[in-house]
Amino acid sequence: QVQLVESGGALVQAGGSLRLSCATSGIVFRIYTMGWYRQAPGKQRELVATITTRSSTVYDDNVKGRFTNSRDNAKNTVYLQMNSLKPDDTAVYYCNAQSPGNLGNWWGQGTQVTVSS
Repeated sequence: QVQLVESGGALVQAGGSLRLSCATSGIVFRIYTMGWYRQAPGKQRELVATITTRSSTVYDDNVKGRFTNSRDNAKNTVYLQMNSLKPDDTAVYYCNAQSPGNLGNWWGQGTQVTVSS
């Protein structure tokens, strides 16, 4: 059974930091590209960051320079370090795992991040 479990979401003041974690099980983590997405109320889910099997990263322009995506293959876990948070970063953050050839695509249940002004 595949599971992606996000944690680390919280209420934080603008300018603060949070570190999200996504612990996975049931997949061969090291072969999956991992992504973080977010969905704010009334908006579509959007890509925040991805990290490949070789730890190459891509970031949305809105978070570039503030967020850092990393992975620990030994722990089957991906992280999103979020610094200099803004109220616009308020959303539910979801973890995604995508296998080569997109044969497997899995989502976590989400974790709420709320940034107060």
